[in-house]
Amino acid sequence: MKRFLLLLLALFLIFLVLTYWSVSIGPEKVKLSEVVERDRDSVTVIATNVYESNVIKRFMQGRNYREAWEARVKVLVLNLDSMKVVEEGGGQQTHSLDLMSPSGALYSLRSINKDPGPLIPGIARTLGLENIVVDGVSAQHPYGAILSAALADAAGILHTHPRAVYVPKQKNLDKWNDTFGNRLYLLEYETEGKVNWTRFPNVSEIMDTDDLQELKLKHPEKVSIDKRAFIRARLFDIWIGDWDRHAKQWGWVVIEKNGNFKAVPLGGDRDNAFFKIDGVIPTLLTNELVQPMVRPFEKDVDHLPGYVYPVDVYFLRNVPEKVFIEEARNLQKIFTDEKINEAFKAWPEVVNALNFADISEKLKTRRNNLTKYAAAFREEIQERELLSTPLKGSEDTELPEDLIKCFDCL
Repeated sequence: MKRFLLLLLALFLIFLVLTYWSVSIGPEKVKLSEVVERDRDSVTVIATNVYESNVIKRFMQGRNYREAWEARVKVLVLNLDSMKVVEEGGGQQTHSLDLMSPSGALYSLRSINKDPGPLIPGIARTLGLENIVVDGVSAQHPYGAILSAALADAAGILHTHPRAVYVPKQKNLDKWNDTFGNRLYLLEYETEGKVNWTRFPNVSEIMDTDDLQELKLKHPEKVSIDKRAFIRARLFDIWIGDWDRHAKQWGWVVIEKNGNFKAVPLGGDRDNAFFKIDGVIPTLLTNELVQPMVRPFEKDVDHLPGYVYPVDVYFLRNVPEKVFIEEARNLQKIFTDEKINEAFKAWPEVVNALNFADISEKLKTRRNNLTKYAAAFREEIQERELLSTPLKGSEDTELPEDLIKCFDCL
């Protein structure tokens, strides 16, 4: 027993040494959105070198998508010209600016480089391990949203049309010039706005979930959502491994016809699509017993309950299982090997060379299991209790208890 305990202690000490060794490894000088070549209307840019590593760091903290973050990618230069900066936005990691075009359409300029500082626990700072959180962003693919959009197009799933752009310092950035200029971004439509940029006719507005709830409160019998479209979108999320899909990441394209309103889901924020985790530390931290809501993108879904959010229970409770299965089969028919391969053309060749083989193989394997995932997804939704607290983003909205529970409870 004593020898066993000594062995455990020795392994723990080795783990500590390797951990602190790995977090100490990084570039001498951090570079963000480094331009390596300029043309008249485009630049070749490296997103960042902050995830620079060696064998020890890759073993302990994962290989992830480090090479994609350092890839030389050619993108268009965005001069705002007639676009107006409305306000600064962003979540816990992403810095963003909301823009308005002359037509009134709303866009979001979302930083490709992330700042996970707000997510670093105090204990990690105290122990000098904050690099574990910072380096964890390398599990996100910097251009994953672009591939997600190409795949969504094939399935007729609404998305925000993200594209990578470089924004140089310029007068139109106004007071944000120093903090937002000379950076790499995703330019995409906002998930709200008065202007209809979608393919649907008779759109009255594109709105956030909390505004949709208020519309439902005003017209209880006349407002519904396209549940099939939402199921298809959510199965698509599971297929591409996008585990972060709370209510604020959904907009709704509201179609008005004969006094009734039908809301079609519009997904945004694809930062965590194809989330790749390896390495000793990330594997331990994202174990389903430790962090069930952070799921790795592998050939099979390892813990499906980690993909189920309150928004699913809120909108999809009591939808028959056959609808989930039918939508899964529809996706399987759409996403042939050829269709999947074709979507990768949305990526620059240099990124395809790095990640096509791995991601496409996983997509094809997961596609084959979509009906199994659909049944398990629906079962998990049914097992969850109706909501007792507001959806994320609806905390400040005055709603009756029934409308807090579920969308059809009113």
